[in-house]
Amino acid sequence: MEPVYDTVIAVARSLWAAEGLKFTVSGVENVPKTGGAVIAVNHTGYLDFTYAGLPAFLQGKRKVRFMAKKEVFDNKISGPIMRSLKHIPVDRGAGADSYRAAVEYLQRGELVGVYPEATISRSFEIKDFKSGAARMAQEAGVPIIPTVIWGAQRVWTKGHPKRLGRTNTPISIGVAAPVESTGDPAEVTMRLHQVMSEQLRTLQETYGPYPPGEYWVPARLGGGAPTLEEANKMDADEQAEKAAKRAAAKKDEQAG
Repeated sequence: MEPVYDTVIAVARSLWAAEGLKFTVSGVENVPKTGGAVIAVNHTGYLDFTYAGLPAFLQGKRKVRFMAKKEVFDNKISGPIMRSLKHIPVDRGAGADSYRAAVEYLQRGELVGVYPEATISRSFEIKDFKSGAARMAQEAGVPIIPTVIWGAQRVWTKGHPKRLGRTNTPISIGVAAPVESTGDPAEVTMRLHQVMSEQLRTLQETYGPYPPGEYWVPARLGGGAPTLEEANKMDADEQAEKAAKRAAAKKDEQAG
């Protein structure tokens, strides 16, 4: 029993009910009932991690320890909660520490949630993956559980207002069969990407309808979201702007 985590889950479920969120979850049987596993999740919105733990909860009330950026832990409100839930802070300037913590969790039989895309996909398609999920699963000797969420971008995503009222938004979660982590990490990552891309298309096919031009609908389905290529350029431009600001701030600091 984990009183804090159990309380957070109860609160989350109450909030979902108040929002009228309608969940459809498939593939729960693919989450292992015991032992460690990497829960690989696609990233379309800020609240993905709150939904991504649902299949594990339905599989014997298992809990997922998510890897999240350090800034969330530094916040005076969210920080204590994240630490109480035993989530793992990721400091991009010292990534080895968070990687090692994740491997240790996995070796202890925990489920560790990761975003192979690293950042939110503005196109709502599956972006290129980092190899961290494959490498940590391989080192810990555990499988990777591909978990795809569709519809979460309608609640709160990058560049658009949050919709946390009673929206009755449908959200689909599909868990694919485990991807074994043996072999070359690059090849494992490619397999994982393929499985999650296929799972996303399956969920999209049964979701609909897709109003033309809507921001949450991928361009491929006639929506107003940028294409994957356009979104990648937006991400690159944003990273370049952030890097320039950091360099300017460092220069000002040295000058002062």
